[in-house]
Amino acid sequence: MGFLMPKVPAMPALPAAPAPLPTPPSYEDEDRAKAAAEKRARIRSGRTGRSATILTSASGLADEDELIYKKTLLGE
Repeated sequence: MGFLMPKVPAMPALPAAPAPLPTPPSYEDEDRAKAAAEKRARIRSGRTGRSATILTSASGLADEDELIYKKTLLGE
């Protein structure tokens, strides 16, 4: 009954080990640090805070001439 279970062929030889990879470049060099610092400075200078977008103070307009006087119930 050898025809029901044929012989398994021999495994092929393993290929040779690949050559080691070259060392990757360092990310801690001065040029990269300088470029990152410049990018952070550009981003920081472009930011505007919330207070820069508010045109009035908490008590209203800053000009004395533009204050609006309302009558009160007591008759001013």
